[in-house]
Amino acid sequence: MEYRKLGRTGLEVSAIGLGTEYTRGQPIETVSALLEAAIDRGINYIDVIFTMPEFLDHLTPVLRRRRDEVFLTGHLGSHHKDGQYAKTRSMKLTQEIWADMLRRLGTDRVDVLFLHNCDGEADWAELTKPGGQMELAARYKTEGQARFIGFSGHTVETARQVLELDMVDVLMFPINLSGNAVPGKRELLAECAARQVGVVAMKPFGGGKLLREERTVTISHNQVGGDTLTLAKKQPITPVHCLAYVLAQPGLSTVVPGCKDVAELEAALSYLSASEAGRDFAPALADFAQYREGECVYCNHCWPCPAGIDIGQVMRLLDEGRSGSLAAARTAYAALEADGADCQECGACVERCPFGAYPMAGMAQAAELLG
Repeated sequence: MEYRKLGRTGLEVSAIGLGTEYTRGQPIETVSALLEAAIDRGINYIDVIFTMPEFLDHLTPVLRRRRDEVFLTGHLGSHHKDGQYAKTRSMKLTQEIWADMLRRLGTDRVDVLFLHNCDGEADWAELTKPGGQMELAARYKTEGQARFIGFSGHTVETARQVLELDMVDVLMFPINLSGNAVPGKRELLAECAARQVGVVAMKPFGGGKLLREERTVTISHNQVGGDTLTLAKKQPITPVHCLAYVLAQPGLSTVVPGCKDVAELEAALSYLSASEAGRDFAPALADFAQYREGECVYCNHCWPCPAGIDIGQVMRLLDEGRSGSLAAARTAYAALEADGADCQECGACVERCPFGAYPMAGMAQAAELLG
């Protein structure tokens, strides 16, 4: 397992975490086997979004026993009604549900408390009003019921608003192939890096739709992080393609694929042993035509480089350096066997790039900024 720092929290989290939403309705034996396998395979970041009693009770046997091995999240504002998920901003209900969640999970705190599912001005006003959930989150952190505060949402605009308050340590946002060209997404990730806010990717499979056999799929706005999209696929997309794309994004700390059983977990974890060819997401991205012309997506389709430069890695470090993580980017850049200064300006990478980027210029820029 690969581990990454969760922003300014300092927590070292597994690059692949676990989303538990699809365990709802599964037998307790299935859920326990999933959690045991995940932790045994090195997953230490587990997202708990729902609050239904049976859902929580099925997580409890393993999480109580292995609580010290994992970082656990909870979502303030997640609710249930008649056995179904709901969202609430009621303070009375929120506090009752939160206390019940901690009690059922057998813990006195979560590692990350997420202000849950806020999109749009009206909901933002409810969340941030005096005496509202944002103040409650701060209180729970002071009381020790949460170590860090996060924010989960599906729109760039609202996510940027919460970053401006400088009170959240983690942002949870939909990141997947279908949303590559969402306006403002790259700038949002850059701002998170500059503020040292950890980024958790949800919806890596677009709610599962990216993995379906159908060639045409419609993916809703909350799964994209932008407008609803109808996309045409020319080839099958695998969990490895999806996770490779997500984990290549600058500033990304962890991704939480939702798995309902061990088989789905193993499909996600196959990313760790996949070959370079198996991780190649560029053809899928090109098929969707959901990319910005001229932007590097770190796919290394510009290879081979006669100077031996890992062009995708240099471009990624250049973007990270520009987005605020300059010291870390320079350290990683210094460890490269060949860097931007070794570029021979042959132009082969420019000809090969399927996205209209200009890697040769990026090599010179990296040499100047990171060298």
